[in-house]
Amino acid sequence: MSQDMRGLRDTLHASTGLAPSEADLARALREQLPAARSDYVPQPGTPEFEALVDRVVVPESWMLRDPAVFAEALRFVQARLAAQPQRTVSILSLPCAGGEEPYSMALVLAQAGVPASRCRIDAIDLSQAAIARARSGRFSRNAFRGANLAFRERWFTRTGDEYVIDDALRAYVRFSQGNLLAMGARADLPPYDLVFCRNLLIYFDAAHRARAARAIAALLADDGLLLSGHAEAPSFCSNGFATAHAGYVLRKQVAPVCASVSATAAPAAARPRMRRPVRTLPASAPAPASKPAAKSIAKADPAPPAAPDLLAEARRHADAGQLQEAEAACRACLAAVPDSADAWFLLGTVQECSGQARAADASWRRCVYLAPDHYEAMCSLALLHEGQGDAAAGAGFRQRAARIFARRGSTSA
Repeated sequence: MSQDMRGLRDTLHASTGLAPSEADLARALREQLPAARSDYVPQPGTPEFEALVDRVVVPESWMLRDPAVFAEALRFVQARLAAQPQRTVSILSLPCAGGEEPYSMALVLAQAGVPASRCRIDAIDLSQAAIARARSGRFSRNAFRGANLAFRERWFTRTGDEYVIDDALRAYVRFSQGNLLAMGARADLPPYDLVFCRNLLIYFDAAHRARAARAIAALLADDGLLLSGHAEAPSFCSNGFATAHAGYVLRKQVAPVCASVSATAAPAAARPRMRRPVRTLPASAPAPASKPAAKSIAKADPAPPAAPDLLAEARRHADAGQLQEAEAACRACLAAVPDSADAWFLLGTVQECSGQARAADASWRRCVYLAPDHYEAMCSLALLHEGQGDAAAGAGFRQRAARIFARRGSTSA
């Protein structure tokens, strides 16, 4: 890599948190400026630099992606409005890509009868091109995935090969270009009741994940809610957030705690205090009475719990911070079903939260051996190795996770 190219990559990384490979950066430059000199390097603040950012950022999303997340958001908004009927709920979607996420939230609100006058959705993205697409409100078939697409007929008008969003949904959303890492300068932005920040931190290194988490914390109201990506909850939880009642539902907290380990791994620094198991019986059974009961009825031993029940039990313990119990349930599940990739993933997550980094690495590797497209395990391995200072290994797992994510999106179209 030339000195100029290295400098450009460092500048891009410092300003946006993105660190494209040499090949990706060179390709972006060739596509953007095919006739430029080989040593030409666009400078920050210029249209050429902004256009380069647009080429490096490849937004990928679709309407109503992860319906449970939007259901969670709707419940929160409705509770807010019920408690304070005259207020306006403020929502932030960042990054908003081509508008799929904020428009999905608008759709959910409209279908629930919450008017646009009661909710303000600010949608922000680093990419100028993404913002332009979002403002156009025009989407291809790729933006609609899954079996239930009845909402498309209600809220979109087909024009040729595109679908144009209804003006009623546009009324909820305001789009603007912005850089999360520089949001401290945006005095016009309110403290938000609800923030969507999903699938952004997975592309950052540890230092930029911390910066991003601090920026989100500054934007979120003290009693607000953050909806993160499953694989990013640990990064948020090691930087001032805590899980609420699901792995991706977070609140601000002064002292960092471990993320819900049913979602993904958390750094050792974010471990909760471990609770000791509660014994309801003595450790050793008392000596039997010398005279047995006259009519003792023999009872058959209860059937051992099924593997899915054990895995659900492990998740409940993990979400409650009961890591010893969670690990025991994981191992019981694996004893019954040794090839359960989900059990290996959860075991690795519990081990990471318990400070057993080497054991977590082995468990997650076992998970991806059994399930090569296990996106969360790949993200967890990337975070683990980057946290240990092995940037090359971390980048490798991160790239594999990105490929899985891209395949997952294309196959569900």
